[in-house]
Amino acid sequence: MSFRPIHDLHRRRLGRNIGLGLVLVALVSIVFGLTIVKVSNGGNIEAFDHVARPALVPKGEE
Repeated sequence: MSFRPIHDLHRRRLGRNIGLGLVLVALVSIVFGLTIVKVSNGGNIEAFDHVARPALVPKGEE
């Protein structure tokens, strides 16, 4: 039983898929790295939690 050789279209499509995969891995790596840096710095990590935060109120309006 013999297999047919791979068509040129499939070879080009494989190259594009590998390129797109590398771009997606790079994007995920950048987002992950930025997240790790943000979390490891600590400090004021405040999220929107539907309560008033005194840190955001200007000094004159206390």
